[in-house]
Amino acid sequence: MKQQGFAEESPDACNMHFTGLYFQPRIVGSLIVVGIILGASGLIVPAATLFFVLSALLWWNVAVPALNPFERFYNRMLARPRGKPTLAPAPGPRRFAQAIAAAFTLIAAIALLQGWMITAWIFEAFLVAAFSMLLFGKFCLGAYIFHLLRGEFAFANATLPWGRP
Repeated sequence: MKQQGFAEESPDACNMHFTGLYFQPRIVGSLIVVGIILGASGLIVPAATLFFVLSALLWWNVAVPALNPFERFYNRMLARPRGKPTLAPAPGPRRFAQAIAAAFTLIAAIALLQGWMITAWIFEAFLVAAFSMLLFGKFCLGAYIFHLLRGEFAFANATLPWGRP
């Protein structure tokens, strides 16, 4: 939680908050896999279109975090009706991670349309790796890089999966 810029919470509250925070990465990560499959199937234009749409959504989330459509949907349709805490707009580290994902999906889309398949595959592989680390390892690579760039080396390294107690 602290890695992504949120205040420290009790373990129960943290687990509930994580469920909400994972809503967007689960959807975006799944759509990235769909885009990769479309591209591998030779459906380049639909794959590139999907990556352009994902990039635009992610850039929107970075620019206007209070209007993040994933978080708004989660809050209205899942959190409130079930009495769970709602998600607040993303803090800096989480927005930075979204910006990296937005840039990588944009590059993948452009590479697909230009026929630069190796470039597309490289950026798609980075996206799959980053989303896998987040969803399966509870480690946000983008937030880690955010803290490194701010010179917060000890804190960033303490968030590594092998650096946690």
